[in-house]
Amino acid sequence: MFEIDKQYTWLVTGAAGFIGSHIVEELLKQNQKVVGLDNLSACGTKNLDILYRDVPTQTWANFVFKEGDIRDLDICQKACIDVDFILHHAAIGSVPKSFEDPNLTDGVNVGGFLNVVKAGMDNNVKKFIYASSSAVYGDYTEQPNKEDQPVKPLSPYAVSKYTNELYAQTLSTQTDMGFVGLRYFNVYGPRQDPNGAYAAVIPKWIDSMIKNDKVEIYGDGTAVRDFCFVKDVVRINICFALQEHVKGSDAYNVASSQSTTMMQLFSILADLTNYEKSPKILPQRQGDIKFSLANIHKISALISEPATGSLNDNLRTILKDMEIAC
Repeated sequence: MFEIDKQYTWLVTGAAGFIGSHIVEELLKQNQKVVGLDNLSACGTKNLDILYRDVPTQTWANFVFKEGDIRDLDICQKACIDVDFILHHAAIGSVPKSFEDPNLTDGVNVGGFLNVVKAGMDNNVKKFIYASSSAVYGDYTEQPNKEDQPVKPLSPYAVSKYTNELYAQTLSTQTDMGFVGLRYFNVYGPRQDPNGAYAAVIPKWIDSMIKNDKVEIYGDGTAVRDFCFVKDVVRINICFALQEHVKGSDAYNVASSQSTTMMQLFSILADLTNYEKSPKILPQRQGDIKFSLANIHKISALISEPATGSLNDNLRTILKDMEIAC
């Protein structure tokens, strides 16, 4: 991670979540002032409690946490006062949940997004970096996915993320605030929640293997994913915020550009955890994408080494974080 050469004030929405808490941690380590906004509906305070334990007291003093919902414009306005950069990660992040409750997904992911954008514009924020998603591509036949190819959202969640990009393109013409959309592929790393019906595949499988429970694979195991380590995501967020020449409203793939099938992932994790059971094969879920792989030429032209470390090494880091002997 590079060093930030001066102190700024950053708003991190979704600050108590998986990605958001890692961003907060890095910013505090670099003596930045951070405002965290989260309604605590996804993870509670457990990630912030970890940061409070690990971050020095004098550094923690630079953090102001505001409990609130981004669907409340007044809360967003107050959170943006004297802020230089917004790193927006508050969202409903589940594809299955978006089918169950598309109104909630739209209200948070689109309505909440617009509230944070409005507050940023009103408070003269310099840059608005926001989490988009590889889900916007759908099952497009051209692989790897490039930013200039057509999109084909297959879920209300994907629609909400692409709607954010369209709003950013439109509103960027009305403000000096720069927009950067980050199309995350499969982000993974320490502190990712393994519990619940919508848990990400890596922490959920690790948790099952540790407990020697059955691991479930949706589909035939040949689905391809492009896994991106959370530490790289943090660095990319900060880099884009600080690059003054990056303006407008472009979207960038954030990934490793390395393909891994579900069966390959299962084999790697089984080897690392000494898991000996066979997986349980289940039908493919609605909205699941069969092939997801990124072309990262666009982001590589602006950020050196957007992806660092191998999947195996990064998975070992997660296991070590969970105090598991590999």
